[in-house]
Amino acid sequence: MFDLAQLRCFTALANELNFRRAAERLHMTQPPLSRQIQLLEHQLGVVLFTRSTRAVALTATGRAFLVEAQALLDQAHRAARTARLIALGESGTVSIGFVASAVYDFLPRVVAQARCDRPGVQIALQEMSTFEQLQALLTRRLDLAIVRAPLNQPGLVNERIVCEPFVLALHEEHPLARLEPLELAALHGQPFIMYSHAAWQPFNELLTGMFRSSGVQPDYVQSLGTTLTILSLVNVGMGLALVPRSASAVSFERVRWRTLELPSGVCSELHLVWRDDNDNPAVAALREAVRHAASETAQGR
Repeated sequence: MFDLAQLRCFTALANELNFRRAAERLHMTQPPLSRQIQLLEHQLGVVLFTRSTRAVALTATGRAFLVEAQALLDQAHRAARTARLIALGESGTVSIGFVASAVYDFLPRVVAQARCDRPGVQIALQEMSTFEQLQALLTRRLDLAIVRAPLNQPGLVNERIVCEPFVLALHEEHPLARLEPLELAALHGQPFIMYSHAAWQPFNELLTGMFRSSGVQPDYVQSLGTTLTILSLVNVGMGLALVPRSASAVSFERVRWRTLELPSGVCSELHLVWRDDNDNPAVAALREAVRHAASETAQGR
């Protein structure tokens, strides 16, 4: 079977129709060029050129073969360029898993930064629970995971990227909506919508522990799994809620936001997790985009 070097010789001669000029174009002498053309014709079992002492011309077969040969060379060029770009992390695909609460503010920043830094890299986003992301990492279906709690598994690297404060969400007609600043003690006895106590959901234990140690006892009226559902109930006046500050980017007509001075260490965390043997060259660039977005989130921008 012919190779790319033979195709380059053929297309050069087909375009120049002169052995001397074609050889100069290929930076070689005429005898090796002539041998490559003869070998190609022998391998194909066809005549590609007519030759005389005065002229070289393509046969009908040669003209048809030229179209296909040029397409093959173009494809080979594209394949080589794609391989180089992927090796440099300038192209390819990075799959990112994320928990739902990351989408309010943080994840859009990540995507925007990644598109700016690496426009040739495709980002495949997958909303998944923390447990689903763990399984996807272990089976190499994800490159990066954005989760609420670290995944302490051999072979995984964890990096805390966000530690943002909680803010109080309350209905616009609630009496506390007209007070600021607020102290944690103001929540004692208030109807409160808490995060559910579920696997991979760290907020329930964090917030209930804070209330116990502070001697504050809200009236827990509901326990729900997602920030969006919690805010929907706050919007109709069913109770108050503490949610990550980034959730305030979500617009609810009757929800108002207030800051609280909370004990040290009570914050909403996001962790970036990846396999320590991940060999996708574009992943390093995406990790930097995540860190940049995390820096903006920390500054409240």
